[in-house]
Amino acid sequence: MSEIVTAAMVVIGDEILSGRTKDRNIGHLADMMTAVGIDLKEVRIVPDDEPAIVEAVNALRARFTYLFTTGGIGPTHDDITADAIAAAFGVPCEYDEAAYRLLEEHYAARGIEFTEARKRMARMPRGAGHIENPISVAPGFSIGNVFVMAGVPSIFQAMLDNVVPTLKTGAKLLSVSIPSPLPEGTIGGPLGDVQKEHPDTIIGSYPKYVDGKFWTELVIRSRSEESLKGAKAAVEAMLDELLKRN
Repeated sequence: MSEIVTAAMVVIGDEILSGRTKDRNIGHLADMMTAVGIDLKEVRIVPDDEPAIVEAVNALRARFTYLFTTGGIGPTHDDITADAIAAAFGVPCEYDEAAYRLLEEHYAARGIEFTEARKRMARMPRGAGHIENPISVAPGFSIGNVFVMAGVPSIFQAMLDNVVPTLKTGAKLLSVSIPSPLPEGTIGGPLGDVQKEHPDTIIGSYPKYVDGKFWTELVIRSRSEESLKGAKAAVEAMLDELLKRN
């Protein structure tokens, strides 16, 4: 079986924590990681505060195979992610020559002044590599196992499309859904017993309300098809028994 590859995410920005901006990147990253067999294990949302960013980045990059960050690499004074990542790795944050040239040529071609603020987008930790930005040119960057990308969803998604093919992937989680007409309060105990009997699976229970009726979706996940089938049979038998009593 392939090794288990893990990931975490740091979402950076006061605007996320204040509610002014609604995050759309967490769900997209989760979908992409699941699709390639990488387990997204943890997400933190931190303010535009260098110590907070450094602490989160250093904690998560040490614990997981990959760490993705979004936000804070734009041209304004509060875009401090590049500085914080450099601090986390203990290297200088400086103008990257290739990024500077790329942006300089981009703005010249558009007849737009390459201001000091726009030049900020060419600053990266020393030794970082580029993550191509096909939408607005200003690149993201990677250093170690950390991938630093824009917070704008369309740009984040485009950058991630360029990153994913470079990643080591793991064994994919298989899943199966079983609808239950019984509420969680009824199935909770027996379902817990099934989980204990099938430790190679992850069994989740998700209450639903559709067309005026409550029901529960049971989702079983496993990296082993055999384990998945065994747990599915056990859950179905458990539901059959409970339905006879109710």
